[in-house]
Amino acid sequence: MSEQREEDTVRYKIENNIAWVYFNRPDKRNCQSPKLNRQMMRVLTELEFRDDVGVLVLSGEGTAWSAGMDLKEYFRESEAEGFHAVRRSQREAYAWWERLRWYEKSTIAMVNGWCFGGAYGPLFACDLAFCSDDAQFGLSEVNWGILPGGGATKVAVDLMPLRAAMYHAMMGENLTGPQAAQYNLVNESVPADQLHARVKEVAEKLVQKNWKTLKYTKDSVRRVKEMTYDNAEDYLIRMQEGLNWADKSDGRHVAMKQFLDDKTFKPGLGHYDKTKTEK
Repeated sequence: MSEQREEDTVRYKIENNIAWVYFNRPDKRNCQSPKLNRQMMRVLTELEFRDDVGVLVLSGEGTAWSAGMDLKEYFRESEAEGFHAVRRSQREAYAWWERLRWYEKSTIAMVNGWCFGGAYGPLFACDLAFCSDDAQFGLSEVNWGILPGGGATKVAVDLMPLRAAMYHAMMGENLTGPQAAQYNLVNESVPADQLHARVKEVAEKLVQKNWKTLKYTKDSVRRVKEMTYDNAEDYLIRMQEGLNWADKSDGRHVAMKQFLDDKTFKPGLGHYDKTKTEK
């Protein structure tokens, strides 16, 4: 088998303002190798500020979302090269997970199969997550002599109830899609043949909203989680002030006019018509 080119480890397509990005190592269950990690950063950089991309969906080719880190290329070969190579491989992985966590556009994880260990990094980085009922989620590290590192333990503790996270990390047993939804690793679990349609439905709704408002909203949710109430209150006031300047479409005044003057919009029933920018 010929060695896969670095640029082929990730593929994407753009349809109706949605970027569908795929881990593309199906023969390796989409394990994250140094090549894939470097290419993912390139793809994220290319897509982030495009005017034709409002939502990014991250999925996997074949039968897995991502089975975690590539044991041969990420661990064994990096360790054989030396400590500097270990650190390099770590930084290449953690860098794109962080980039995704604070991404300019809304992001959705579409988990179509295995999601193990290191895959919890990008899972957590995505704003929303949906999986198929037959997906498998696992922290199997304890089974082969290491702890769930690279942030995986933090992801489990942040998203799951403590007792569930403890059991998940200590036992090394897999969770099904419905169990992952029950324990808050994902928003929803749906039958496999409905997964793409459900994610597309959510993505299309996000595309219709004000993209800059979504950016400020999702960043605020992540930040305030670790704040006191008083700190969060002040922070959110400043974030709204920043959004007022950053949103060049002046969406809040457009929406206010549609509600107060035109009587064409009700905030509790949907999004304002952002195609009408006249205040």
